[in-house]
Amino acid sequence: MAGRPDKAARDGLTASQQRAWVSYMRVYHRLEYEMNRHLQRDCGLSLGDYTVLNALDNAPERTAQLSSLATVIGWERSRLSHHLQRMARRGLIERLQSAEDGRATDVTLTAEGAQRFHAAVPVHAAWVRSTVFSDIDRGQEAALADILAAVYDSILRRGTLPPPDFGPPAE
Repeated sequence: MAGRPDKAARDGLTASQQRAWVSYMRVYHRLEYEMNRHLQRDCGLSLGDYTVLNALDNAPERTAQLSSLATVIGWERSRLSHHLQRMARRGLIERLQSAEDGRATDVTLTAEGAQRFHAAVPVHAAWVRSTVFSDIDRGQEAALADILAAVYDSILRRGTLPPPDFGPPAE
């Protein structure tokens, strides 16, 4: 019938949206697994460690309140708190009572954490170049960056977490 949307459009995603979504989910899950494996094998850090260290490296004075850090990396506070306990035992971060809010916890990147993170950055960057960018051209890189930036902005507008207080600059 003319003018009627197809079944996918009525019941869910259009065919092109479904293709894009399934492709994204396949990449998301596989990339998370492969990044974690690579970081553990080649850098001695988990993906969670790298995520926290990267966020703290971008934080003012390499320190953030736990709740703000959770927002920046998109983790539940309880998950982050447990992970930070393990990282503190390994000397990668310090947890201290916040100087600004006595009820809050500040998380600071230690010298050891900074050293481990900065040693991992070029190793991880080489892996990302090889794994993610080796089969796409510059135009596709730019299109991918633009698409992901638009999706991120949409998530910030419609999501439940407040926008992050800090982070790497958007380019």
